[in-house]
Amino acid sequence: MNFTFRNMRIGGLLVVVPENESRYADELDNYNFPIANSRKLQNVIGIDRHRLVTEGTCASDLALFGLRHLIDRGDLQPDDIDGLILVTETPDYFMPPTSSVIQGKLGLSQDMWCLDLNQGCAGFAVGLIQAFMMLQQESIQRVVLVNADTLTRTCSPQDRNAYPLLGDAASVAILEPSTESTTIHANLQMDGNQHEKIMIPAGGFRLPCTPETAQVALASDGNYRGQEHYHMDGIAVLNFVQNQIPPLIDNLLSAAATSLDEVDWFMFHQPNRFMLEKLADKLGVPREKLPNDVVEHYGNASSATIPTAITHTLGADLTENTYTMCLCGFGVGLTCSSLLLEVGGLRFCEMINYPSSQPRAD
Repeated sequence: MNFTFRNMRIGGLLVVVPENESRYADELDNYNFPIANSRKLQNVIGIDRHRLVTEGTCASDLALFGLRHLIDRGDLQPDDIDGLILVTETPDYFMPPTSSVIQGKLGLSQDMWCLDLNQGCAGFAVGLIQAFMMLQQESIQRVVLVNADTLTRTCSPQDRNAYPLLGDAASVAILEPSTESTTIHANLQMDGNQHEKIMIPAGGFRLPCTPETAQVALASDGNYRGQEHYHMDGIAVLNFVQNQIPPLIDNLLSAAATSLDEVDWFMFHQPNRFMLEKLADKLGVPREKLPNDVVEHYGNASSATIPTAITHTLGADLTENTYTMCLCGFGVGLTCSSLLLEVGGLRFCEMINYPSSQPRAD
């Protein structure tokens, strides 16, 4: 499915990461795997450290910290927010929507649209598409897109395939009309036939939590986890990415009448260095134009990884310069989505730490 949006832009970008950091070298004894093999795996896929929330910290806590930072500094006016989109796989509650929690905590206007999107690693791209569709309404002039997840709270610390890769983070993107003539191209594909390839089996109404689902046991892949833990079929996801993303990007660039060489940066979701290097090679993109080092510094924080890649790689440079970017997310669902747009002249583009001692929203 293809989309086209005109005269819209990203006005600012903020990423919030927990200051609490854990190093892979300190976690090796947790895994049912020879340490020497773990170190070889570290070198191949690019893992070193990740950022983790402390016990009890939720997605709304990270989001509120970032939003208050922008409001207190004058970069965001509460009365100017017409739409608030929260993309998360780790909501505070089943109900109410966490976006409503954030609206209430900030005392925002009741004359606005709050929306939760249950999306994962494609969530920044999907969220941008939703935000741009909102901006097509005359009554909506500014949308705040928040991507926030605390995935490490869903994962078994004994799962060497997932735990050292995951991280926690939030991002805040301001979407608004552009004073210049711009065109944004986007596309989206979903394959629900593979929904079980990334999932937390227990915890919903299909399989409610019980003492049995909470039990941690040795799984067929040699990891210890329970049915209430995050699980990913890494080989299936790798195959999905290698087979589906190149034609998705080809379709996007064809619709925009743009070549690979005309794209300055390919800011993709960050599963691990190995997968992104393989993807860059298959696309025929120079590896230096497709950053791949987010996981080794912060961990894979689901839908916040694209904003993290942008701020980590370019930061304040985007307040002065403008680049043609291809954004692409892929993951749970299985879902994949990409956008081609100009990004630059931002009012802010930065990363801040969420203090471990920060009071929670509750």
